[in-house]
Amino acid sequence: MFKGSMVAIVTPFKNNKVDEKAFKNLIEFQIKNGTDAIVPCGTTGESATLSYEEHDRVIELAIESVDKRVPVIAGTGSNSTSETIMLTKHAVDAGADAVLLIAPYYNKPTQEGIYQHHKAIAEAVDIPQILYNVPGRTSVNILPETVARLSEIKNIIGIKEATGSLQQVSDVIEMCRKDFIILSGDDFTTLPILAIGGHGVISVTANIAPKDVSDMYDAFEVGDFEDAKRLHYKLQPLHRAMFYETNPIPVKTALAMMGMIKEEFRLPLVKMGKNNRDKLKNVLKNYGLI
Repeated sequence: MFKGSMVAIVTPFKNNKVDEKAFKNLIEFQIKNGTDAIVPCGTTGESATLSYEEHDRVIELAIESVDKRVPVIAGTGSNSTSETIMLTKHAVDAGADAVLLIAPYYNKPTQEGIYQHHKAIAEAVDIPQILYNVPGRTSVNILPETVARLSEIKNIIGIKEATGSLQQVSDVIEMCRKDFIILSGDDFTTLPILAIGGHGVISVTANIAPKDVSDMYDAFEVGDFEDAKRLHYKLQPLHRAMFYETNPIPVKTALAMMGMIKEEFRLPLVKMGKNNRDKLKNVLKNYGLI
């Protein structure tokens, strides 16, 4: 159920409010172009600056708009275990198919603390749960041994790995139960992770090029490795451009250039600098997106 090209969808704003119309249109764009799951309220969705009410509404809106055509994996993670449980319970009530839980950030828990955090959530809320390991944002790395322990809990079903380390991903696959889902958290590493046993990607680039990201996965799945490799390299300039500045600044700027959303962020995120904006525009033009 949870495999393929999944989009870490942005949250569009208009006059400092969630732009519900633009959000619905983005979801239609994704489904039309082969995206296999919608992931609202992740890092790319600016979850850190959404109020609880907005966070809940964005998840509800995603579920309503998708209308069971593809799974919705709601971002409900926090650095507070009780807050994560609260947000996760709402996702269950709203009808989410699964949740994505970032490792607790800023607190810098030990490996035992990470284990107990996720164990408590799994025991409190009966919904499929996907771990999210992104040490560059959280300052903690969920080690393979800890992932293996967590994989023994029935409703912890997988992990989004954004370490950039194929060694770590290999260790996770080797140590975890056989049906544990491995998702790339970095667009650059999707094809290599698929090659060593992964199941898909939660993608930033899919916000602007959903068909190519989906087609790359589909080509790999049917054994057309040459076409998968072709699309991997075709997408590389977009992957690089999405990180000219802090995510989601470049991807939201790109979507604005494509006429799909307003170019609006919430502080402390700000608009791209001119040099990076010009570079991004050239990449989008060369790719044929604008």
